[in-house]
Amino acid sequence: MTRGPTRLDVSVGYALPRAGLPAAVSFRKWVAAALAGRIREADLAVRLVDAPEGRALNRHYRGKDYATNVLSFPAEMAEGVKLPKGVKMPLLGDLVLCAPVVAREAREQHKPLAAHYAHLTVHGTLHLLGWNHEDPREADCMEALEREILAGLGIADPYLKQ
Repeated sequence: MTRGPTRLDVSVGYALPRAGLPAAVSFRKWVAAALAGRIREADLAVRLVDAPEGRALNRHYRGKDYATNVLSFPAEMAEGVKLPKGVKMPLLGDLVLCAPVVAREAREQHKPLAAHYAHLTVHGTLHLLGWNHEDPREADCMEALEREILAGLGIADPYLKQ
């Protein structure tokens, strides 16, 4: 657990109209909550995309031919690679959220849209830190951490059946 101030640079990009989507400040707050006490410095990007882009990314990087809610791309820098101007280490990685999928899931699960975005942002950020849910024990640990972070934001348990 790290203590002290956190230096966080979260770039938020919208690849579709912003109407009805959370503001960049919300994504920064959710990322900061996921990183609090876990990392002192981080640069990462959050990109909101439409279904065709979400599907293309999921197909290219995961071999799954459908748009998914969130994709996490941890940064992998080869030794000796010079970072572009303005990019600082530690470069944590990128999150991609597919807005139509997130909206559909929120409706189907009877959850507030902002709460679902917060959950998926926290979930994706934890993936960037190396958390995963490949086996039941890891999934239980990751879900417990997500619940704790979201509760700190005043957001209900996303795993409760509505």
